[in-house]
Amino acid sequence: MSAHCCITEPPASDKARRLLWFALAINSGMFVTEIVAGAIAGSVSLQADALDFLGDSFNYAISLAVIGLGLTWRARAALFKGLTMAALGLWVIGAAAWHIVIGRVPEPFVMGVVGSLALIANAGVALLLFRFRGSEANLRSAWICSRNDVLGNLAVLLAALGVFGTGSYWPDITVAIVRAALALQGSAIVIRQSLTELRTATA
Repeated sequence: MSAHCCITEPPASDKARRLLWFALAINSGMFVTEIVAGAIAGSVSLQADALDFLGDSFNYAISLAVIGLGLTWRARAALFKGLTMAALGLWVIGAAAWHIVIGRVPEPFVMGVVGSLALIANAGVALLLFRFRGSEANLRSAWICSRNDVLGNLAVLLAALGVFGTGSYWPDITVAIVRAALALQGSAIVIRQSLTELRTATA
């Protein structure tokens, strides 16, 4: 029975590796799309979303590099990813403050179209990674990133509607702050679990 399972069911790490490669490709492509669209539309929420795609691409690459390694290395990678998520959240807060200063109202149509594409991409990745939501910190952090991205994409679409309805930049700024809060909340979860795993590994 065990031999049969080994033949027909690939190891969990092999499954995770294939899914992470797919997630890496999707996130890299969406980063390029959103960074260009965000600059054209003048939307800080799109730019924050693009930076989040870049951060996720970096995180998926790290996850791929440490799959199959010992718990200590995987926990260290997760800790680094958690710190990266926190840095991105703080960057978004700074970008939102700058857009308040310059006062540019973004283009809602571009926000809506690109935000919809990002939502479809992230929802697909989150569904694929759902099985790892209770896994060790390295793979769990990949799922948390995707989950946060889906929520963030929905917020971008709401911001597009808000900008269209009010003609104000405040919906865009508000969503950027929400994205920052999600990044900081996710980073706290990953950092806490990775530190616990590091203590377990050293013990």
